[in-house]
Amino acid sequence: MILDLLKVIILSIVEGVTEFLPVSSTGHLILVNEFVKLEPEKFANAFNVIIQLGAILSVVVLYFSKLNPWDFEKTKRYFPKNYAKLNGQSKFYYRLTHPYKETIELWKRVIVGVIPAGILGFLFDDIIDEYLFNPMVVALMLFVWGIGIILIENRNKKENRQRVDNISLISYKTAFFIGCFQVLAMIPGTSRSAATIIGAMILGLSRSASAEFSFFLAIPTMLGATLLKVVKNVSGFSGYEWILILIGMILSFIVAYIVIKKFISYVQKNDFIIFGKYRIVLAVIVFLYFLIIK
Repeated sequence: MILDLLKVIILSIVEGVTEFLPVSSTGHLILVNEFVKLEPEKFANAFNVIIQLGAILSVVVLYFSKLNPWDFEKTKRYFPKNYAKLNGQSKFYYRLTHPYKETIELWKRVIVGVIPAGILGFLFDDIIDEYLFNPMVVALMLFVWGIGIILIENRNKKENRQRVDNISLISYKTAFFIGCFQVLAMIPGTSRSAATIIGAMILGLSRSASAEFSFFLAIPTMLGATLLKVVKNVSGFSGYEWILILIGMILSFIVAYIVIKKFISYVQKNDFIIFGKYRIVLAVIVFLYFLIIK
């Protein structure tokens, strides 16, 4: 029991640290599982996906005001002069029927961006689990997307063009194509964050806007993936295993909350090249380990 708890703590910290960085959380969890392995394998695979719910909630908490179209501070400017004199029921009805338009526009774009991964993820989830969850695929994708991050950053520095910094202003077409990049992250080792951030930057968003839109896309995407795993396994796990999952979600929430705040602060002043280099180095280490040592 103590050993299982230690494994859960390690895996949850890895999930929280890597989920929203462009380094592939799933890839890291697959690799860490080689050394810190939960049993049985079916539980380990589901655990790695379901604890993402904790990381998702950290985004919701951090960006609640920005994601909530009924936030009082944003909507009060539209209230009538006699708002203070209205009774409680009238105030509630007025606020309910007058959401903040910019936030509604943001959510529309998020929904459009989720469509590609939502459809393909539902159709091919089992196939990906069976054929692509292995260390060599992870190593290849770590390397390829590491190179991609460096190339895109160098290209953007040379172009020096004006970039979109307000997600609510991007077109539905742009949101959809960013969502198409997210589909590529279905391959373990790619990184959902890396794919969507690179896609957003290629399509003209700033680094910070790309990171934020990546976070927001994660909410429905990862929630859907998590619920799919829960539905498939709700009767297959013991009470003890569900307790381990709950502990994992709580830990991943705490760690992801801290990491997101640091990450956003970082990208406002720095580029993503360091993450590209990290991916390349890790890819080489993984490849050599599984090819030579193992």
